[in-house]
Amino acid sequence: MQKYLRPEQKEKRGSGMICYAVIDTNVFISALLSKNSDAATVKVFQAVLDGKIVPLYHDEILVEYDEVLRRKKFHFQEKSIQTVLAAVKEFGVEVFPQSTGEILVDMDDLVFYEVAMEKRDEDAYLVTGNQKHYPIRDFIVTPAEMMKIIEQGKE
Repeated sequence: MQKYLRPEQKEKRGSGMICYAVIDTNVFISALLSKNSDAATVKVFQAVLDGKIVPLYHDEILVEYDEVLRRKKFHFQEKSIQTVLAAVKEFGVEVFPQSTGEILVDMDDLVFYEVAMEKRDEDAYLVTGNQKHYPIRDFIVTPAEMMKIIEQGKE
């Protein structure tokens, strides 16, 4: 696992915009598996810890994070799992979404979509490595696209 720095551990926060985003489980999995600190998924996780991304969540999302990150095939240490869960709860905002009536390829992903939709008036994004699981929308972005949005600001 990469060493992630909490905002208070950094000497100076970077400039750039702050975004609300729902982060799909696959992004955290990829970040924890990556050995490359320049990987977009690692940068997204670091942006959460740096306060550049405010994670949006619902209890169902936290349950999924917990269940999926504990799958034996990943071999994640308890400390890594707790780091993800604590970061989302500590730096995030809990959202109670309305039903959108949307039908997705994987209906387990619906809560991620609905939480993002609930905060669209605040320009919330949904960050995922599985865009094919969601409808085509400009707010559903890859980790690399999210980092570009943060670094360059909104157009």
